[in-house]
Amino acid sequence: MKKNVHEIEIKLDKEWQSVLDATFKKKNKETKIDGFRKGAAPKDVYLKHFGIESLYMDAVDACIGVAYKKVLDENKLVPVVEPKVDVTGISDSNVIFKFTIITKPEVTLGEYKNLKVKKEKVSVSDEEIKHEIEHLREHLADVVVKEDGVIAEGDTAVIDFTGIVDGKEFDGGKGENYPLEIGSHSFIPGFEEGLIGLKAGEEKDLNLKFPENYVEDLKGKDVTFKVKVNEVKMRVLPDINEDFFKDLGYEDVKSEAELKEKIKEEIKHQKEHQVEDEFIDKCLEAAAKNMKVDINEEIIEDEIHRMIDQYSQQLQMQGMNIETYYQITGTTEADLHKMMAPEAEKRVKYRYLLEGIAEAEDLKFTKEEIDNRANEMASQFGVSKEELIKIYGSMDVIEYDLKMHKALEILKENN
Repeated sequence: MKKNVHEIEIKLDKEWQSVLDATFKKKNKETKIDGFRKGAAPKDVYLKHFGIESLYMDAVDACIGVAYKKVLDENKLVPVVEPKVDVTGISDSNVIFKFTIITKPEVTLGEYKNLKVKKEKVSVSDEEIKHEIEHLREHLADVVVKEDGVIAEGDTAVIDFTGIVDGKEFDGGKGENYPLEIGSHSFIPGFEEGLIGLKAGEEKDLNLKFPENYVEDLKGKDVTFKVKVNEVKMRVLPDINEDFFKDLGYEDVKSEAELKEKIKEEIKHQKEHQVEDEFIDKCLEAAAKNMKVDINEEIIEDEIHRMIDQYSQQLQMQGMNIETYYQITGTTEADLHKMMAPEAEKRVKYRYLLEGIAEAEDLKFTKEEIDNRANEMASQFGVSKEELIKIYGSMDVIEYDLKMHKALEILKENN
């Protein structure tokens, strides 16, 4: 058993008697015994009918919190995950709980300075600038009717189509005035390619085959799509002029040269963020390799569950629940659990690393510094300082965040 796993038994006597009495009064109010008004039966009559054991389950639930607090206070323990609790003895006179409490594992901090971690230099090529400008032009392109034009790669064909398999139309195989971008690969292989060269008003039968990895009742089958082209549209890229600059929201840009400089700065800024994130990760990884810590599986499991909860909340913000995600992706909670395990272990390890650095550097902060950090975080989240403290629970959490932030800065500055 690891050093940070504490198995502690505690017996409650007076507290147990008090909780049993309270449990009897609560349950008796809801009980009708012949010869007595509802809730008016004496305790000895109630126990004769139902037995003292009928009170145990509710009483145990009410006592766990009391017992747990006593164990933590008496043993000066700070748990890092929810404890495991067993009832090892129970009677009308006492109850015995056995708590298995996991505290922070012992961390032996290794070298975390002078690790010679290199930060990549940031540069922006002319090709990158050109590519981004073309991307912006594509984003602001107008879609116009292609008069007397034939369908080409990149065009949008507005089509009616009917799919026939084994001589019959199939569910989901029909559409009217469907806008299909040629080259999007949103239809089965051969469909979009088969429309290239057609004009508005023309019709064509496409004889294709469903892929082997398609839905069960259609995969590998021959299919004929009867297609009619109603309209052909093309994308017209905007000219690089002042109207284009304004559409991008660049009111201060007046020329193509200024646009290129603006784009260069934006790409550089994005790359600097990316390089900074990579540098931080390399510093953490290098320092963590020098650290010794034996992390309990329960701590990793707790982090995985926290990550899954966070992911579920993100999905809800996008209008999807976790069950729908499992259906769409064909995965299960066990799959997601397994996928998140390596990242969870890394997060826990890095957290203990930064805590170790904070302790080694004896990081302490004034009330003013903690208040400033709270105000800074509140501003980032768009809430008041009071709301932030309510969300986090206490200023201790804000101080912890500041401590981790400073420890990370120390790690970065010394490598």
